[in-house]
Amino acid sequence: MVKPGGIFPVEGPCTAACCIIDVCRMLYFMRLALFLFCLMALVESRKPRRKRWTGNLETSKPSHLYKKNPDVTKVRTGKPRPLLRVEDHDFSMRPAFGGPAIPVGVDVQVESLDSISEVDMDFTMTLYLRHYWRDERLAFPSSSNKSMTFDGRLVKKIWVPDVFFVHSKRSFIHDTTTDNIMLRVFPDGHVLYSMRITVTAMCNMDFSHFPLDTQTCSLELESYAYTDEDLMLYWKNGDESLKTDEKISLSQFLIQKFHTTSRLAFYSSTGWYNRLYINFTLRRHIFFFLLQTYFPATLMVMLSWVSFWIDYKAVPARVSLGIMTVLTMSTIITGVNASMPRVSYIRAVDIYLWVSFVFVFLSVLEYAAVNYLTTVQEQKERKFREKSVGDVERPSWRGDPHSSLGISKPPSNSQDTELDASARGLFRDQKQHAEAETPRSVDPEAGEYRLPCMCGMLHSRTMVLDGSYSESEANSLAGYPRSHILPEEERQDKIMVHLALNSELTSSRKKGLLKSQMGLYIFQNTHAIDKYSRLIFPAFYIVFNLIYWSVFS
Repeated sequence: MVKPGGIFPVEGPCTAACCIIDVCRMLYFMRLALFLFCLMALVESRKPRRKRWTGNLETSKPSHLYKKNPDVTKVRTGKPRPLLRVEDHDFSMRPAFGGPAIPVGVDVQVESLDSISEVDMDFTMTLYLRHYWRDERLAFPSSSNKSMTFDGRLVKKIWVPDVFFVHSKRSFIHDTTTDNIMLRVFPDGHVLYSMRITVTAMCNMDFSHFPLDTQTCSLELESYAYTDEDLMLYWKNGDESLKTDEKISLSQFLIQKFHTTSRLAFYSSTGWYNRLYINFTLRRHIFFFLLQTYFPATLMVMLSWVSFWIDYKAVPARVSLGIMTVLTMSTIITGVNASMPRVSYIRAVDIYLWVSFVFVFLSVLEYAAVNYLTTVQEQKERKFREKSVGDVERPSWRGDPHSSLGISKPPSNSQDTELDASARGLFRDQKQHAEAETPRSVDPEAGEYRLPCMCGMLHSRTMVLDGSYSESEANSLAGYPRSHILPEEERQDKIMVHLALNSELTSSRKKGLLKSQMGLYIFQNTHAIDKYSRLIFPAFYIVFNLIYWSVFS
């Protein structure tokens, strides 16, 4: 009988026992499946897992002893709060726009003075340029009153002074490894803006005293857009605003002084601007130019004087020496001008080189004068000898000049004629050794007969006009017959005449003769010009050097 609403029919105890057994089996299998699942989960959890690459490097966790400062740049949950309210202001306008001019302090640290170019008349300098001003728009609250430092990326978002270099040719901000720009902001709004710059600027140089000159160059700073009504540039610490490295040095210059100045610059179209000046004075080292210019030029001048000691007959030696010194001086002058700008005024080195060149050129002209005078004198002497020999061989007798001189008339026989010819031959031989000669002449008015002057002969001799000779002269007449030579007794009776000037010459004739003798001395002794040049040239060159170095040094 089945009870209405029941689950199992009541058929007996066997049926109930079978149902209980089935339920127990199901519970057992469920427990076994759960146990296996837990076991598999445990095994899987013990296996190492492969981590997926995310592109980020793993960093070791800090020790619990290390206390990390809170990162204030982290964006917190909720509304972000920027440190600098850059987006809240218009930084295209200067600070305190519409009010008084904003003061901008400047200081400079010179890192190096790279080069000075005389040809381009400029200089290259590397420096740290720093600006100081206050911008209230950049103020931020800070409990520690510490500043914040930024790189060049923030510079493009805020206002900075527009300072540029006046008369600059080239300039750039260093960008290795990043832009060399630093911006430091203080809590009260003060800003420090620093840059590392290399600039090439113009320098007006005066080379009138080159290479004994001193040059003064200036690097000028000025605001490009803001006049003195909007921006006031000034040196932050006066003369202390300019710092230099003690190791700065140049090869050709000695840096004497660095100093700062400031003044107003006026432009007719825009107005007045504040301008700052970095002035430095350079003095040139002279030792390089002494070795390369002055010493070679002086040696060439001294070398040209060597020709004064060379025989004037050695034409190739003196001419080649003169040409060599002239060409060397031209090369020195060309080399100096090649490294200098083409200025329209005379420099100190030009004066020295051109005066030295003139001395070298005059030494060449001196030899030309000596050679010319020697040639002219040789021609005169040759004509003079030809004329004198002709007068001796064909004497002209007028009246009885022998009576006035106390000389016997020459005999007319053949033996005497032959002896006279022998005497004339010896007379010609003696004349060839003479330094100065005076032609034989006959004065018709005075009625006297004068012989050529023999005062310049190496061996002063006397001669009997009728063909008789002294003993030494007679012995030298080898090859002549003894019959042509007079005995000793007759020779002693003859009157011997010493060659001299006539005492009856008028004063005017004496003066003319004195002048002619001086001229003959210079002409006949052309080496005397060389003797005078050996003293005159060095003396004048020494005087020139004393004046030159006293004026320009």
